Amino acid sequence: MGAAKETLGEEQPWAEVSPDAARRLLIAAVEAFAERGYHATTTRDIAGRAGMSPAALYIHYKTKEELLHRISRLGHDKALAILRTAADGEGTAAERLADAVRSFVRWHAGHHMTARVVQYELDALGPEHRTEIVALRRKSDAAVREIINDGVRAGEFDVPDVPGTTLAVLSLCIDVARWFNTAGHRTPDEVGTLYADLVLRMVGAEAGPAAAGAGAGAGE
Repeated sequence: MGAAKETLGEEQPWAEVSPDAARRLLIAAVEAFAERGYHATTTRDIAGRAGMSPAALYIHYKTKEELLHRISRLGHDKALAILRTAADGEGTAAERLADAVRSFVRWHAGHHMTARVVQYELDALGPEHRTEIVALRRKSDAAVREIINDGVRAGEFDVPDVPGTTLAVLSLCIDVARWFNTAGHRTPDEVGTLYADLVLRMVGAEAGPAAAGAGAGAGE
């Protein structure tokens, strides 16, 4: 699956990027970075995938790093929006945590090429851009930590180490981008449901909102 088709129902992937040439270059960069890694990819590789000349790339992006930053910013904005929506939602802490994990995992599986670049090429960013992205990651951490703290205060969760558990939850979700395969037996929805159930067990919650259907597609 190419980056242009990682849509999960979206009619126009990367619709926020314009003009069309800039969007095509960004999609080509996602595919190249995901397959070869940032450092092994050249601007010629990206332009070639987009069906354009190397000179055309510099009209829209001054450097390869600027392209990576654009991808990373859009991806982290989306990740934060998913987690913040769950944290601010209605329901018990267990319901909100299950929703956060299910949605976050679904995005990392359904957009696994994009997510691999967003989550695993952070060190390739320049200092200024890296600082910006790290700030967004801290906000994502804070959203999950907020839900877990709510659950501890309400007596729903048994979590002695909230910061460490928050890190474990986010790491578990993010790693889906590394291994997810569209040819596998689980869909993004099934993986999301499974992981939501696992995380509720991790925090000591009673089987609840994520348990139904958690076994779907469980056989590899």
